[in-house]
Amino acid sequence: MSEEIMQLRFLGKIMITGEMKVVTGMHIGASKETVKIGGIDSPVVRDPLTNLPYIPGSSLKGKLRSLSEKALEKDLSIVSRNPDIAIHVCDKKDCEICRLFGSSKKVENNEQKHIPSRLIVRDMHLSNKEELENIETDLPYTEWKFENSIDRITSAANPRQIERVPAGAKFKFELVYDAEDKNELLEDIKRIEMALKLLQQDAIGGHGSRGYGKVEIEKITYEGYPRRYYLSGDESLILKGESFENLVSAFVGEQNA
Repeated sequence: MSEEIMQLRFLGKIMITGEMKVVTGMHIGASKETVKIGGIDSPVVRDPLTNLPYIPGSSLKGKLRSLSEKALEKDLSIVSRNPDIAIHVCDKKDCEICRLFGSSKKVENNEQKHIPSRLIVRDMHLSNKEELENIETDLPYTEWKFENSIDRITSAANPRQIERVPAGAKFKFELVYDAEDKNELLEDIKRIEMALKLLQQDAIGGHGSRGYGKVEIEKITYEGYPRRYYLSGDESLILKGESFENLVSAFVGEQNA
């Protein structure tokens, strides 16, 4: 039996950076184990070293993926019950969702088939902490909001305190795309831009249907690092621009040079 040989393809990397501005209070929850007696019922996730609130890359990537699945009307599979959670997952390497965000699916003979993600989403850290240092709350860099849920059957009240990152907070984001196929490069970058646009008309974090988590994306820039840059270290090969179409065109042209 002959050994199957796979050839790795690497054209380079494209880095997409920018700033995410919180427009309405945002809540991305921490583990319930962190709740202290007499404290906030639902705290936000914080960096353990700086105590600053941040947005985990997993939260942003998951939201971008779910919005993309909806926009592209992908078939969904139930992966969890109570509550039902449905996602798109397949084993097709040309699937615009799975090749971008990754996939792991059981196929014949219960074998697990993986499609590595082309997109890396970094954790997002607070970039304007000085502006939040003097907000009039008893919480560092955040606010708390009283809510009162009412049982629609018994009319019993259930008051709670939810910690939120306040409107005006800004977080730097960084997405790194691995370019593997020049014929799919432009479509993949367009899909990333589409997902960022969808996010601005949706919400990130919990309680989005009640007004939480509206954001705006600002100051987007693109940088292309072709394979020759890594091999030679020649910084003149780095491609920069605010238009992804021009950058991708130049990036593909560099591969053909």
